[in-house]
Amino acid sequence: MVSLDKTVVARFVRGGEHFEVLVDPENALSMREGRDIDMDAVLAIEEIFKDASKGDKASDDGLKNVFGTTDPSVIAKRIIVEGELHLTAQQRRKIQEDKRKELIATIAANAINPQTGLPHPPQRIEKAIEEAKVNVDPFKSVDELVNIALKAIRPLIPIRFEEVDVAVKIPAHHAAKSQGAIQRFGKVIRQEWQQDGAWIVVVRFPAGLQNDFYELVNRLSRGEAETRIITRQGQK
Repeated sequence: MVSLDKTVVARFVRGGEHFEVLVDPENALSMREGRDIDMDAVLAIEEIFKDASKGDKASDDGLKNVFGTTDPSVIAKRIIVEGELHLTAQQRRKIQEDKRKELIATIAANAINPQTGLPHPPQRIEKAIEEAKVNVDPFKSVDELVNIALKAIRPLIPIRFEEVDVAVKIPAHHAAKSQGAIQRFGKVIRQEWQQDGAWIVVVRFPAGLQNDFYELVNRLSRGEAETRIITRQGQK
């Protein structure tokens, strides 16, 4: 269970009745976003209250009338997902900052400048988000925030989400040790082994990760690999 001094109230109101649970704010937000979070990591107390600050518990009749059950885990999840989370100012700031960092990293990993075909540095994306005054809502998922941010910063910088298919040819003496790391980097579209032992593979991954991919290939092959972009596929 969660420590009480770190909790906030999640509240659900229906038909004039109030139902509350004490939750960890970050894990509760993750649950709201659809992530699979163990209830022990969310709830401080496995109890449904009508007023958590006073310790007043909700009646079984009230729970059955509204939720159709008295199971605290089932009810608590519904309160968390459908109700309201009451964050302190400090908690809100921390969650906003964490989501802001995740937002910037997500855009940087997936986006390119369509004029050059090159990724945008995270610093450029961060500056554009600041200039566009994008509000990082702590209650929105990162996917939702990405859509909001892209719409806001497009007038400021040329940007598009793309995936790329990159063909790589690894010489025979580097092929075996390189295979696992390259396959894990993205989706393998096709691969084949040459008669001389060289390995050719086509890997699909977000276009913003091109520099990371080329660095990985060069490190594994000691600069002896050949790479070529096969196709680009636009997304957002």
